[in-house]
Amino acid sequence: MFVDRMKTILVGICLAGALTAGTIAKTDLYVAGEGGYRTYRIPALIVSAKGTLLAFCEGRRNGSGDSGAIDVALRRSLDGGKTWLPMQVAANGGGDTTGNPTPVVERKTGTIFLLLTRNPGSVTESQIVRGAAAPRTVWITHSSDDGVTWAKPTDITAQVSRPDWTWYATGPGNGIQLRGGRLVAPCDHDTRDGRGYSHVIYSDDRGATWHIGGVAGEKTNESAVAELKNGDLLLNMRNDLGKNRRAVAWSHDGGLTWGPLEFDETLVEPVCEGSLVGAAPAGKKRDGRLLFSNPAAVTRTHLTVRLSKDDGRTWAASRLVEDGPSAYSSLAALGDGTVGLLYERGERNPYERIAFAHFPTAWVEGK
Repeated sequence: MFVDRMKTILVGICLAGALTAGTIAKTDLYVAGEGGYRTYRIPALIVSAKGTLLAFCEGRRNGSGDSGAIDVALRRSLDGGKTWLPMQVAANGGGDTTGNPTPVVERKTGTIFLLLTRNPGSVTESQIVRGAAAPRTVWITHSSDDGVTWAKPTDITAQVSRPDWTWYATGPGNGIQLRGGRLVAPCDHDTRDGRGYSHVIYSDDRGATWHIGGVAGEKTNESAVAELKNGDLLLNMRNDLGKNRRAVAWSHDGGLTWGPLEFDETLVEPVCEGSLVGAAPAGKKRDGRLLFSNPAAVTRTHLTVRLSKDDGRTWAASRLVEDGPSAYSSLAALGDGTVGLLYERGERNPYERIAFAHFPTAWVEGK
């Protein structure tokens, strides 16, 4: 433990200095057992309109499971990840399960929206899926002061769910704003007949109201969405189709419909969440470069970042971030051309801490 702490301190010193080409810096932001929470899980990273980094996750008070007393924790960085402010609570579950943080930034107003899901802390996912408990509900909060304070969450389930949907998960990870202004957030749901699907929700009025967008093929799950150079959208999905490869689908109408599922044979997965973002910072012209991160194995190990230069048709380069236990992750393109990565890692299992990694895009290419 002492050696590990010293490594973290040394990495933090490196992170505080100038990041040069060919280097990666790592520091632990959330450590299991600290700050009043037994476990931290489900990272979500985004850059505000002012350039502030916001690192969200679930703070699980009493254990490591997906149910129980769960809040949404947040740490902010005002200097591109060199230093981090103390942890705050963006959404308090009050003993219930409040999680699946999915932030999205509205560029014109600077408002940061945070989509969430909620269910009683005594209820499990399997109970919700099979209809033995009430369906999961969907909520939204927002911050107008760069993440310092957050509004009381509002229930938007009636806007973004259907009567036969039981389980529901926003993200987790990040939503996006399209060049035309539409806000899009990836989600997934189960139906009463036990089938699972990825889908998106969207807002065309700067986050005031939300709507159900396109639903992807069956047996898809947690998903990530990115806008491509030509304005199309790419949905990249965890799935239960037995291929150990990421499922993908394209939309030509801003996420209202999705084409048939395909498999990306390069993107090996152990059936786990992954992150997909444009390599150009939000609001900048799309140039065909995408970044993708996930455990590139059939087990939750070998957290890897990949770079595509042709809108995800092929993956030109990849770099191993963590060779040991690692799981969920969330990428963000920073305004200075570097990349932030918030991800789960540990020695014995992937859920011992959530780390922030910072690197130039050139690092992924081995430069």
